[in-house]
Amino acid sequence: MVAMVTLAHRAARVGGLAGALSLAVLASAPPLEWGRGPLTVDALPRVTYTAHRGGALEVPENSMAGLAAAFERGTAQVLDFDTRMLRDGTLVVMHDATLDRTTSSGGRVAALDRTEWRGVRLRPKASLPGGWRSERPPTVAEVLDRFGGRIVLMLEAKDPRSLTGLARLIRDRGLTRSVLVNSNRPAVAERAHRLGLISQLWRSARQMRTDRPARWASYVDILDMDHRARDADLVRAVRSGVPRVWAHTVNRPEDRDRVLRLGCNGVITNAPGLLAATPVRTPGGR
Repeated sequence: MVAMVTLAHRAARVGGLAGALSLAVLASAPPLEWGRGPLTVDALPRVTYTAHRGGALEVPENSMAGLAAAFERGTAQVLDFDTRMLRDGTLVVMHDATLDRTTSSGGRVAALDRTEWRGVRLRPKASLPGGWRSERPPTVAEVLDRFGGRIVLMLEAKDPRSLTGLARLIRDRGLTRSVLVNSNRPAVAERAHRLGLISQLWRSARQMRTDRPARWASYVDILDMDHRARDADLVRAVRSGVPRVWAHTVNRPEDRDRVLRLGCNGVITNAPGLLAATPVRTPGGR
């Protein structure tokens, strides 16, 4: 069974109009799913592409329309989004602690309740390709209901105290094997593991200088490493015993090629369409 990204790579190799037409067809086709039943992490391809916040250079970040577009284009096998908790415990999709950068409102996300959240409207960047309308940012439950089991999802728990609520939403939908729960804190990753979730831990280039990733191998399923880290730090992560080591946030083909060459088996990107359409280059060729 062949992943959509592999098909896109093949189309990109075809010259002239035929190649362009092949890519156009692929871009409009639904993403491939592996096997029957809910799509799980175990079914991911050897090299995995994750659309960071839906692919924030190509779609409005953390929006339902953006996630849907990334899903339909099929250039990534994982959809990433961020989660925060409102004052009444409602879990919503938002990266920042405030509304100022990405919406037409202002103030702290945690100060709102569910009713007030319905009045928030995202403000798509003018620099994004295509036309995008303002829309309400979704709740976590809405994203899980729309995409759960159809594609692997990665959610970053920006509020560690929300972990119990996130686990409940994931378990109630039978998605414990197809939703990754990400955090920058090893203690949160360990707690996610104890809750029966797929645990992901991201680290900055600065943190990686002193990290010893092998210490986390017993409870971290995916290490998410800053691609700007030194070669030695990335290699240490790859050799840590954690089964999947991905690099973030990789937006240029040459950066992707470097981390794959060092042994990473996935990339998290704001530009999944660009990377999927650009063949991987190794020292010996493509």
